[in-house]
Amino acid sequence: MKAIDVPEIDGAYLFEPTPYSDERGFFCRTFDADVVRSVGLDPDAFVQDSLSRSVRGVLRGLHLRSGAGEAKLVRCSYGRIFDVVVDLRPHSPTYLGRAFFELSGETQVTLYVPAGCAHGFQALTDTADTSYRIDRPHDPAEDVTIAHDDPDLAVPWPLPVTSMSRRDREAPSLAEVLQHQEG
Repeated sequence: MKAIDVPEIDGAYLFEPTPYSDERGFFCRTFDADVVRSVGLDPDAFVQDSLSRSVRGVLRGLHLRSGAGEAKLVRCSYGRIFDVVVDLRPHSPTYLGRAFFELSGETQVTLYVPAGCAHGFQALTDTADTSYRIDRPHDPAEDVTIAHDDPDLAVPWPLPVTSMSRRDREAPSLAEVLQHQEG
């Protein structure tokens, strides 16, 4: 497994596994504490694992946490997703930077999203399972959502949206979220 720096988002990484393939399929390590530690992250900081299943066109996000934020490791364990990260850390050298990825069950690449960054994805396949490893217990009172179609972000979602939560449909603009965070 190797760590790859994401230049658009300071402190974000892709963890690319080394698959071992044969006639049975493949095997790969999807988490390696030593590799995580090698880029300055604490592998013991992750306290919660979660999984979402989405169907083609479903959009989840853009989400972040207020307060101390929430760092996460995101991996598409089955299917394919279009993944988005937006840097909302005011003192970051990549503030308002955006990065787009295709994560898939075939590659098992894991994305590290630093705390203070918004994250979202859209399912590209009939079934897409997305795994999250999070560094703080979830507190719904700290949930923040930004409109997926905010013109200031201009995220190039690859498919028409077939479904999203009410919270995501009614999300405020990036400008409104930033104004609220400053206030």
